[in-house]
Amino acid sequence: MLAEVKGLNEECGVFGIWGHENPAQITYYGLHALQHRGQEGAGIITTDGRNLNGIKGEGLVNEVFDENKLKSLKGKAAIGHVRYATAGGGGVENVQPLLFRSTTGSLAVAHNGNIVNANHLKHHLERKGSIFQTTSDTEVLAHLMKQSGNGPMKERAKSALSILKGAFAYLVLTEDALFVALDPNGLRPLSIGQLGDAWVVASETCAFDIIGAEFVRSVEPGEFLIINDKGIQTDRYTPKAERAICALEYVYFSRPDSDIDGINIHSARKRLGKQLAKEVIVEADVVTGVPDSSISAAIGFSEESGIPYELGLIKNRYVGRTFIQPTQELRERGVKMKLSPVRSVVNGKRVVMVDDSIVRGTTSRRIVTMLKEAGAKEVHVVISSPPMKNPCFYGIDVSTDSELIASGNEIEEIRQLIGADSLTFLSEEGMKNAIGRPDDNETRGLCMACFTGNYPTEIYPDTVMPHEKELVH
Repeated sequence: MLAEVKGLNEECGVFGIWGHENPAQITYYGLHALQHRGQEGAGIITTDGRNLNGIKGEGLVNEVFDENKLKSLKGKAAIGHVRYATAGGGGVENVQPLLFRSTTGSLAVAHNGNIVNANHLKHHLERKGSIFQTTSDTEVLAHLMKQSGNGPMKERAKSALSILKGAFAYLVLTEDALFVALDPNGLRPLSIGQLGDAWVVASETCAFDIIGAEFVRSVEPGEFLIINDKGIQTDRYTPKAERAICALEYVYFSRPDSDIDGINIHSARKRLGKQLAKEVIVEADVVTGVPDSSISAAIGFSEESGIPYELGLIKNRYVGRTFIQPTQELRERGVKMKLSPVRSVVNGKRVVMVDDSIVRGTTSRRIVTMLKEAGAKEVHVVISSPPMKNPCFYGIDVSTDSELIASGNEIEEIRQLIGADSLTFLSEEGMKNAIGRPDDNETRGLCMACFTGNYPTEIYPDTVMPHEKELVH
């Protein structure tokens, strides 16, 4: 993916395991499989039944952990997290899992998503005496649990979860249990697997493959799971709402070898490409995809259109995070460090460039320019999703419409800005049909708010930037 130069980032990935003799080592491998979901920080916390212990730090999984650190994390269960900073910003204090100790029992929290009423809840909790140690919205759950009475931990967790609004996949580890919860709309993916006698939970099923676990099922929206030495118990903290899993999980974020609700990501992306070829008429000599997330769609486009697929762009896999830069100028320079055109493939050819989305437009412009500098006669850009016109408040790093080129420009204006000979986006209906989540099944809905502006949850005024408040109803 080109997330670091494209400006479209998933917040994080979570992994948990209960009932294994080497939980930290297994979690390490699980987090490796989820590394694409966050590269800014990683952490693992284990329990031995009496105490919680953890290690976390900024950087990639293999930068934070080594063999000795993993050996020091003993126990029978663990949760882990890889982070990309959206809500709360960076800093090691915001790297998860967050660990909280008290005389009434400790707990660790790992979270994927974004709580849209977090600021509202923080003000309420601070008035009641809470002191926040981080700027992360993840911490809100721990404080709500602490202030929800002196009952059993699972009841306090359920009570706290019922107050949260937004997108969240939570793992909460105590000395003697692992709690798992998904938001009422199921906006973020979360799956359950089994490794021998151990239970595992992960943001994506690709994490099960790397550790040899067997996929059991997806966590249901509004579901609350209790995993302990007795096994796994299913409960609910709220009634199920209309399913609205993020469409971009299928289009962009998830690994191609993952499955979400029985739909393989690579197959879904191929269908997106095939549908795109049905919706666009273009005369060209070669099809190429922007590595990595657009390759599957490019193959599908080629198969449907009959235009041969070629590797027209090569990704440099040895450019480190040094090139993730905050300024737009350095972002654009980073594109050349990440991608190189294959001159012999594109020279003198009419090229169809398949990409999964256009965010700011600067990356697309740079790639089109590179292809033409490499000799491409024409560059026709086709996008396997609709125009992204609206901000996301659910854990994706596009929180203002000023960051989105499609929010203020028509398609022809975008085409001119990126320098393409033609530009085509996939239709909303085409995307829904290609992903394969039928409308007649209420458990299979999609969140398409960034395309349509129809948000599945209430959006609180203090969630958005001042000039975005006209979106709030």
